[in-house]
Amino acid sequence: MNTIVIGAGQAGLATGHHLQRLGEPFTILDGNARVGDQWRSHWDSLRLYSPAKYDGLPGLPFPGDPWHYPGKEEVADYLASYADHFRLPIRHNARVDKLERLDDRWVVTLGREQLTADNVVVATGTFGRTPYLPDFAVDLDPAIRQLHSSEYRRPDQLKDGPVLVVGGSHSGTDIAYEVAPTHETILCGRDPGQVPFRPGQRRQVLIWPVLLFAWRHVLTRRTPMGRKEMGEVRFHGGPMIRVKREDLLARGVERVHDRVVGVQDGRPMLADGRVLEVANVVWATGFKQVFNWIDVPVVGADGWPREYRGVATDVPGLFFCGLSFQYAFSSMVLPGVGRDAAYVARRIAARTGADRSLAAA
Repeated sequence: MNTIVIGAGQAGLATGHHLQRLGEPFTILDGNARVGDQWRSHWDSLRLYSPAKYDGLPGLPFPGDPWHYPGKEEVADYLASYADHFRLPIRHNARVDKLERLDDRWVVTLGREQLTADNVVVATGTFGRTPYLPDFAVDLDPAIRQLHSSEYRRPDQLKDGPVLVVGGSHSGTDIAYEVAPTHETILCGRDPGQVPFRPGQRRQVLIWPVLLFAWRHVLTRRTPMGRKEMGEVRFHGGPMIRVKREDLLARGVERVHDRVVGVQDGRPMLADGRVLEVANVVWATGFKQVFNWIDVPVVGADGWPREYRGVATDVPGLFFCGLSFQYAFSSMVLPGVGRDAAYVARRIAARTGADRSLAAA
């Protein structure tokens, strides 16, 4: 094969679309049974933080009222319809076990099967799919119900009694706000800031174009401000968006800025020594990138691939799409992934063209 794209989320689909437009042969491998299953696995009330007007992938607008905020099922169905609309070649239930470089070819292993390709695009998610949990989580009293945010669906999963939500970014604040009416709730973790408007406000028509311009063209890896924000987002999470500080206060959420640093007598302990008597812990602590299935030295000391705009800097033929801050703040959201995918597809086409010219000579 010329190119294998690993992952059929928004990044993989957008990359496939641009490769198709450029006439580059490719196939997409995805470990799920259906396109959109990753979105379907999120908590029930999850909605996008950007309006549908800006959520469409290249070539197909997002359906419905342009100023509504789609739910997770809408996003999943849209991605499935996108794949069908462009007849993208996708193999489902094709989980990749290993990616290695042999001579001048890439070898992708799926169980007992091996595929070879000139180029590979790793499009497995913004932050990866492996939940991050602190090592001491296993020391909590077994009577405390623990859920990572990837396992949380709705408040009735929780036991009666207080809830500790760990992680103050947008997912943590959303979950704390949702469970507060039925459970005494504590939200702990650093304050990552909040965007200066509320999604859905009438003035959003004026604010969104300005905000997206900043996300696409100001907060990039080419600017000092963007590089600083890149470190914040990759290692600490993004700002609060829909739920604000005053919303948490109005619902009675106790906001604690100390970190959970350990366990004492089976209970979570804060940095100031306070021990929390809770019946539930929801770890909104994000995900970690796990690339140990890529059998080439591509990951840097910070745990992220050595790449620029999705092009591996020292491994020919290896590309990424959908990474947080792949080029800009917008890279990790639907409004920005199309630009990154187009750049990666063009670089693949240029590489393929150079190889063809060399072969012809």
